[in-house]
Amino acid sequence: MSTILLVHGAWHSGDCWERVIPLLESAGHRVLAPSLTGYGEKAHLLGPEVGLDTHVDDVVGLIHEEDLAEVVLVGHSYAGLVISSAANEVPDRIAHLVYLDAMVPEDGETAVDVQPVTQKLIDLATESDGGWRVPPLPEQPAPFGLFGVTEPADVAWLRSMLSDQPVRCLQQPVRLNNADVNAIPRTHIHCVGAKPEGITRRPVPPTQPNGSPAQVWELPTGHDCMITMSAELSQLLVKLTL
Repeated sequence: MSTILLVHGAWHSGDCWERVIPLLESAGHRVLAPSLTGYGEKAHLLGPEVGLDTHVDDVVGLIHEEDLAEVVLVGHSYAGLVISSAANEVPDRIAHLVYLDAMVPEDGETAVDVQPVTQKLIDLATESDGGWRVPPLPEQPAPFGLFGVTEPADVAWLRSMLSDQPVRCLQQPVRLNNADVNAIPRTHIHCVGAKPEGITRRPVPPTQPNGSPAQVWELPTGHDCMITMSAELSQLLVKLTL
């Protein structure tokens, strides 16, 4: 049995993994899918002081609280930043890092460095009342939909779990200054369906930081593959534990 810790991306909550969790559990794994501060059952904690460091503390705190070890740490989208800094804090507890259609940072980078279009969202937020809230991206016509989700019932369900993203999350830098984090194997899962204009993906270097060949898998769907291709995503995650 492996422990799989699923970390949701910007605007989402831990509920987005609802279709994936039972599939992983039925394969014999322990699965945790917390909502980060400001989302889901923690939405009342949303505020301008919430940042990337807050979310890293959420993940590291859960790992310590549950005394987790040999964790397969999965980060979707923005959470690629979160799992990177979290692994930097507790590399001895992480067995594998999975970047799920995620931002993949270097030490000291922010979300804007990894995904420059993020600056436009920050600019819009700072010009609004309060100056710290970044609202969820709007739904677009198919095939883009809402984060790649196009089925009306799924769109409604997804919209029900979305919250604003604090600007601070997109401005705080990632910490990857612990050499031990480089030993952790990585897998990149790319959603290769339609992408909105302005969204880019950095090429994955052919060699991982630990010296082994890069491992990149693809899912032919939009960004929120945990909703649109939950079975296929679960199969890939299980494959990592074999």
